[in-house]
This record gives sequence, structure tokens and C-alpha cells, in this order.
Amino acid sequence: MLRTLNAAAARRWADLALSALTAERESIDRINVFPVADGDTGTNLLQTMRAAVLTLDESAPDTLGGVLDALAKGALGGACGNSGMLLSQALRGVAEQLRDAVTADGPLWREALTRAEQLARRAVAEPQEGTVLSVLRAAAHGARGTDELAEVVRGSTRAAVEALAATPAQLPVLSDAGVVDAGGRGVVVLLDALNAVVRDGEWLAPSSPVPAEADLLEHESSFDYEVMYLLADTDAGRAEALRERLGEMGDCVSVVGDGSGSWAVHVHCDEIGGAIEAGVESGRVHRIKVTRFADQQEAYARDVAVLACVPSEALGEIFAAEGADVLVVESMPVPAEWREAFTGTGAGHVVVLPNDLDTALVVERAVTDLPKGAPEVVVVPTASPVQGLAALAVHDAYRRRADDQVAMAEAAAATRRGELYVADVEALTWVGRCRPGDILGLIDGEVVLIGEDLTVTAQELLTRMLALGGELLTALVGDNTPADLPGELSAHLRRAHPEVEMATYPAGALDALLLIGIE
Repeated sequence: MLRTLNAAAARRWADLALSALTAERESIDRINVFPVADGDTGTNLLQTMRAAVLTLDESAPDTLGGVLDALAKGALGGACGNSGMLLSQALRGVAEQLRDAVTADGPLWREALTRAEQLARRAVAEPQEGTVLSVLRAAAHGARGTDELAEVVRGSTRAAVEALAATPAQLPVLSDAGVVDAGGRGVVVLLDALNAVVRDGEWLAPSSPVPAEADLLEHESSFDYEVMYLLADTDAGRAEALRERLGEMGDCVSVVGDGSGSWAVHVHCDEIGGAIEAGVESGRVHRIKVTRFADQQEAYARDVAVLACVPSEALGEIFAAEGADVLVVESMPVPAEWREAFTGTGAGHVVVLPNDLDTALVVERAVTDLPKGAPEVVVVPTASPVQGLAALAVHDAYRRRADDQVAMAEAAAATRRGELYVADVEALTWVGRCRPGDILGLIDGEVVLIGEDLTVTAQELLTRMLALGGELLTALVGDNTPADLPGELSAHLRRAHPEVEMATYPAGALDALLLIGIE
């Protein structure tokens, strides 16, 4: 167990908290009924924490105060929703209290929790019990009575767990829905992650029971929009005046800063222009985000899905295991079938991996003719399933969409693709004439080898593909591939390229004997 919290431990806490929020995101979204039942509290907390950790990664501080300050700044800049704003203020409170500390013992961490609760409460125009604020206050009180860091952290976490269980008795809407407060659950996840860091993997919080979706009651806002933006070139006085003005326009108002001149603004209102104009009059407005509650509640069950087009069920199982939705393309779908596949994902944004050049052309045409209300569809150019797997490996549903699409496209483009076929007709290729029964080796769609022996040709193909380097070789083996070929290639790699790792997967019915990807 840790006696003090240092920079390395705080870094581990940030990473573990991000991982825990990732695991809990969906369940927290499901219990989100207050202040608006828009089903996004888990997502907002995760995106806010992800922004905090990204800032930490980019700045790479080596002191405890530096780690916490980076987390607070990143959380404020990337705060999503009311819950994200409150999380940013809790992190700011911790960072302010420990700014000059080399390490934090029990008493210092207790003071940090107290400051976190104070700033979070101050951020809310109309504080409400049975929410994040109740859980944070309980955590601060639960940290009393001892000075050992491990006991302070355990006491605060246990108190937060108990306070979370009590939230339905404090908010009727939670009691009616049979759930605890979603934001409070997120705070418990963060505190429990710290407990696991300090106390050698000990987790205290039980999983919250999640009712069936039909059992949740709709608690609607009296306003139609959530407006958020960042504000610079202002001071505390003008920020407070802005908070009062926004309070006249709507509810759930937060105008919070990071202590160094940057402010984040949040309000539920009907007057989008008025809310933004009020900010413009107070300072420099940037990174505006407007969300219509009805769109969140009615449109789609999830935000992003990856739809992988594959030629066989066996290959589909590989993509599904990596989190993709799968469309088995035995004969080319017509436009109506494509639309059904897109909407069938239940996502508002669909990333398609065609995994074949002909399929890519057809799906691109289908995307240009989607009706109003259909999901937003983007096609990542993948010419082979091996490129599709490389793209899927870097997919991050919580990264900015454009950045995620670029990362997937770059991963696909960086994967050299090879194929082995048996020629069925006589033909003229770039490297000479082939006859039926010859073994053809292709790199990036072009014939580069004609051989008579399958194993020899396959080994030569690997040698040519690895001439430019590579660390991972993915081999997709078809039903018609000789059973001993993967083993022969693995042995060849151990002899000629021991630095290359080989992963082999059964791919079912393929036109090719073997599909190869080099990353």
C-alpha cells in the first residue's frame, strides 16, 4: 500500500480511472435520468476524462502538482455536458490544493477532496442534493478520522459508495426510475480507481443494478438545447455576470474556470444565439457545441459503429470479436440493402470498412444517395480484410470523429497487402505469362511472382513484402489452403525474420489461398 501519493501514482490513477470509466460508460448512460434523461452522462464523463489524460500525455509533467494541473486543464478544455463540467471542477480543486506538493499524505488528500467538493458545488447555480455534489461531500467527510493515506482513501471511497446508494431517497426522479444518480456513480468510479492504486488493487464499489431500458422514466428538460463553449479574455467579475445572465435564459448553468483565465460555459436553454451572444459580450468565445435534447433521445442507440464488409462468416467472426458490426457480402448489396445495414447498426455515425476495391466503389455510391434522417456514413478505404483489421485496431469511438477516421485510414494505408492465388486461366501479367495451375503472388493488387510450388512462392512473397521492414504479419487462411502452409511460413519467418510476429486466422471461403498483411 502507498503511504503517499506521488506523480507516478497520480498518473496510474488517471489511466486506471479512464479504463474504469470506459468499462462503466454504457451502464452509467443507462441510469442517466437527472437533470435530463438524455442517456449521455457516462459518455460525457469518459470524454472529459479522456481529454484530461490526453493533456497529461502531451505535457508529460514529472511532479504531482504538474500531473494534477494537467488533468484539470485538460478536463476543463474537453468538458462535455454538466457532468463533465463538474468533473473538471473537482479535478481543479484537487490540483489547486496540491499544486506545490511533492507528495500527498492522508491529511493533504483530505484537504484536496474538501476543495474539490467546494469548487464543484460553487460551479452549480442551484445545487441539488442526491447528485454528484452529495457524493463528493460524503467523500470529503469520509476522509476524516485518520491520517494514513490508505485509510483516508478507503474511508472516502466507502462514504461515497454509501452516499450514492442514498441518492434515490434524495431525488424523487431517481426513486421513480429505480436508479442511483449517474454522475454520482461516475465519481464513485474515480474514487474507487484511486483506492485500487493506493491499496494494491482493492476495489470497493459494487456494480450498480441497471433496470431494463423500458423501466426508465423520461425526465425532460423544460428547454430544448444544451449550449457549451469555452471563454477566454475575461475575468472573474465578467464570468459571474455571465452566469447570472444565463440563469435568466435557462437552467443547469455553469461558468467555471481553471484559475488561469480560461472558462467553460454550460447552459440548458431555448435561445442558442442569446446564450452565445452573452458569451461574446463577456470575452472571446470558441469551441461552441450545441446539442438538441430531442435528437439525443430519439435518434440512435449509440454514437458510432464500425461496419465491416467481409466475404465469409468465419472472417466476420474475427471482425466481430474486435467490436465491429459485420455485413457478409456474398453478392453485392443493392442500395436498399446498404441503407438497412447502416441503420441496423443503431448508430448515428457509421464507419464502413469495405475490405475490397469493388465493394468500396459500390458503397461509396450508396452513401451519396442516403435519405434524410439516415445515419452519417463514412467509408475508410480498405482494399483487403487485412487492411480492415489494421484500421479497426486503431479505432477509438471517443476520439474526435475526423481524427479517428484519419487514424484508421492511415493504419490501412500503412498495411502492405499480399495475396496468393492459383491461376485458373492463361493470362499475361506484369511479370510474364501464367498458365492454369500456376501460383500467383500479388503485392498491393499487382502480380509480382509466378511459381509452381506453393510453399516456395509464398516464402518468396513474404521476403519481398518484408524488404521494406515490418513488425506484424497477419495471415488469413482460406478453406482451400493446405493445412501445413501456415506452419511452413511461420518456420520461414523464424529463420529469416525472427523480429516479425505472425498471427494466423481461419477466414473461411476466400477466392485467394492466403491473404497477408504487413504492418
